[in-house]
Amino acid sequence: MNPVGQIMTPDPVTVSVDTHATKVRSVFREEGFRTIPVVSQNRLEGVITRGDMLNISSTKSNIDARGIMERPLVIATPDMELTSLARKIIEAGTIYAPVVESQDDMNLVGIITVADILRKLIYNGATPRDQTLEGVLNSDVVTCNHDDLISHVWKRMDETGFSGLPVIKKNKIIGIITRMDIIRSGHVRMGRESQSHETRGAVMVEKIMKTPPVVATSSTTIHEAAEILLEYDIGRLPIVKNPIYVKREP
Repeated sequence: MNPVGQIMTPDPVTVSVDTHATKVRSVFREEGFRTIPVVSQNRLEGVITRGDMLNISSTKSNIDARGIMERPLVIATPDMELTSLARKIIEAGTIYAPVVESQDDMNLVGIITVADILRKLIYNGATPRDQTLEGVLNSDVVTCNHDDLISHVWKRMDETGFSGLPVIKKNKIIGIITRMDIIRSGHVRMGRESQSHETRGAVMVEKIMKTPPVVATSSTTIHEAAEILLEYDIGRLPIVKNPIYVKREP
């Protein structure tokens, strides 16, 4: 048995309900977190994700964490069994769960992510049903173009729920752009703005994307792919036919 309490990150970085949005944004930029719990005297009140930060328009930037946070889709306790939690996280379509003292005590004691679970499964020598990515890859890939505006890409991320998109140029992948790239670039208030603002502050994907992208092939094993995700701290892994042609843009 692998209880959550043995794998979670204890005493995670948090913000209080009255923390200003600009401070929350700086925590995301500096720490690189995907999720930050929101507390009131250590009682879990909600969570803020990178996507939530991208939803803040310039006309609403004076709000505090209370006005940004959302309710966690999954909440764990230290004694919860890991496989049970993993199923809940997958079913909810999320990548994390804050951990509270118990079902009756909402004091925050930790946080656990999909990466934590994946790392534990690898350590335990888990054997996946499919040996390679060929049997599990998704061929219906949501992408963006190198000359798309950041505001358009943010909207696509918001609509699809994907936190990172492969960047395409001349039918080849040349990079990847994530919500964190947008947050760190400073262009985080463009999604809810008018077209006139968008034109004045137009920034294209190729200016802030990461290149070259981390990729795999359909013959990459599940185990190798899991290690790549953990090593590079990424949530999406593009699958290509000829990785030799994936190279840095000049």
